[in-house]
Amino acid sequence: MKHKPEAASPPTPGSAAWMSVPAFWPMAMASSLMQQGTALYAKNLHFVEEEILIHSHQRPQLATPHRTRLDLRTMVLREYGTPGQGIPTVVDAPHAGHTASIADYHKGQSLVETLLANGIAHVALTDWKSATPDMKDLEIDNYLEEMVVAIDDLGGRVNLVGLCQGGWVSTMLAARFPEKVNSLVLAGAPIDTDAGNGSIRKMVHQSPASFYEELVGLGGGLMQGKFMLQGWKNMHPEQHYMQDHIDLYEHIDDAAYLAKQETFERWYENPIDLPGRWYLQVIQQLFKDNRLAKGAFVALGRKLDLRAITCPLYLLAGESDDITTPEQVLNAAKLVGTPASQIQQKTIPGGHIGLFMGARTLKEHWPPIAQWIAAQSSGAAPSP
Repeated sequence: MKHKPEAASPPTPGSAAWMSVPAFWPMAMASSLMQQGTALYAKNLHFVEEEILIHSHQRPQLATPHRTRLDLRTMVLREYGTPGQGIPTVVDAPHAGHTASIADYHKGQSLVETLLANGIAHVALTDWKSATPDMKDLEIDNYLEEMVVAIDDLGGRVNLVGLCQGGWVSTMLAARFPEKVNSLVLAGAPIDTDAGNGSIRKMVHQSPASFYEELVGLGGGLMQGKFMLQGWKNMHPEQHYMQDHIDLYEHIDDAAYLAKQETFERWYENPIDLPGRWYLQVIQQLFKDNRLAKGAFVALGRKLDLRAITCPLYLLAGESDDITTPEQVLNAAKLVGTPASQIQQKTIPGGHIGLFMGARTLKEHWPPIAQWIAAQSSGAAPSP
């Protein structure tokens, strides 16, 4: 993070400092700034430097000390805590174009850290790799295969915590290999994609398959993360193109705010690419056809029946989540074979990303979920 600078000469017109921010400073503004006094000039220069920094594509980082357990083609399996201490808990990070740091975001604001602090001694995290051109033809089955490898390497039976699209992957595994899943937590996971009236559902059903095929074609066979990032920003353009820059200027002298903003932008502004074939399968089979919820999806050679899932199940939804509406998550309770007495359902205030990395959510709602997971591992009665 940059420190507030002393008074300095203005950036040279045409240099990176002028061209790197979303709306670079006109010559007239620069002239005006120099006439407004040293303090205000320094503040404005600091703002320009901070804009450049947070849009400079710094790589996201995981916050909690960890080890690399496996380095596979599609992911790196990160390991936390103490192996051999109970049934491992695997956090299956979202497969929607961002890195796994959403689950281990910041010290004091980390899902992994929260799990470790609330009775779970051994945690693993799927850190999905950005797809390279040689991965463009990978399918959902390829990702499921490597999840099976990871589970087997951890001992063959795990607690699964599926975040967003990591949730439907976890659900597929629990249906295909019920003996490998001790308990299942689904947070913001689109299981019944026909449910609700969210923006993603509307977009997928209103856009022809050819639209998504053309995007993959533009990416040379990949669904490029930058295309998805633009789409997410365009869902709330006033926030991303105006309000974010206003907020930054208003907090430019707040070191704590800047540190958190830099961490968020390091994650948010660095999307990963997805295999085109995988992406088109997801769009058509899961979101357009809703095959997983209908019992028609074929995974690793077998049609999946969600009634094969009989393990304890925890469903977590965001009240104002417009990516995965609460109905898409909570309807899973009607589809699985888990007895109603072993299903927990909770809808909490907030939107989609806040389910996984919101400070209040991590403090108030995830500790009881972690304790619930630990109770399943020990054989104790589940806590409500």
